[in-house]
Amino acid sequence: MVFYITDDDEAVRSMLAQIIEDEDLGEVAGEAEDGSSLDAQTLNFKNIDILLIDLLMPNQDGIETIRQLKPLFKGKIIMISQVESKELVCEAYSLGIEYYITKPVNRVEVVTIIRKVIERIQLEKSIQDIHKSLHSVLKLNHTQEVEPQKSSNKQPIRASGRFLLSELGIAGDSGSKDLLDMLDYLHQYEQTQTLNQGVPALKEIFWDLAQKRLGPSAEETALKKEIKASEQRVRRAINQSMTHLASLGLTDFSNWKFENYASKFFDFSCVRKRMTELETSSPSTTSLARINTKKFIQVLYHEAKQVQSESY
Repeated sequence: MVFYITDDDEAVRSMLAQIIEDEDLGEVAGEAEDGSSLDAQTLNFKNIDILLIDLLMPNQDGIETIRQLKPLFKGKIIMISQVESKELVCEAYSLGIEYYITKPVNRVEVVTIIRKVIERIQLEKSIQDIHKSLHSVLKLNHTQEVEPQKSSNKQPIRASGRFLLSELGIAGDSGSKDLLDMLDYLHQYEQTQTLNQGVPALKEIFWDLAQKRLGPSAEETALKKEIKASEQRVRRAINQSMTHLASLGLTDFSNWKFENYASKFFDFSCVRKRMTELETSSPSTTSLARINTKKFIQVLYHEAKQVQSESY
């Protein structure tokens, strides 16, 4: 990782540079004693991954500097200051900083936070690589498919869905195929209908998919049995996804997947309940964390379309 340190205190700059070097966190590509000497183009040209910046500086403070840098600066920002004003800290976070370190500088805190930011950078790069790979696969599928329209209606949304299920920790779950089938169903449904009022009733989706699997001549008893089994597989998969995200949050509340997916796919209060259950080892059969199957499927479809659009 490449760092840039901005602080009007030379001793602090030296201490931070020493910590980065001693802990083998990366290299310091430059230093400044005031925010007025920084500009986004220069930082980007130097490939700065992480900018460490003081809040209070004589000519231009950290808040104003970040406000000018953030639209163009591609790296992450960690703010450092002895000021603990909640208003200033909130403003700093609203401008896009990753973390706020309080002075006097503590080596353990600095190393822990920098490593978390490095982990996030590496995770984001991995996701970008996955998107690029997904784009290549989808593009190849599109050019090789004899019926391009059929390919664009099915393969991309399913491939995007597989990626998301992997992110959610349930790619290998028995209910993952049911969820992918639902994505196909909703994608085809949207071609002829509209989803302005949300997805169709789950009962309708499960019934249509059961008929597709068993064939038009299937008896009602067999259809009901298949629907019940499919519903159970889907609920178990969604439940497992909540547990997966809750465990990530317990390990590291700032984990990128936890931050990005937990509140999107679930009611966050339910995720917190699951986290508490994992901490206290409460039996899953008595879980108070309820899942909303329809919300999960709606969000999964929306996110799959988003991944699909970013892949072209």
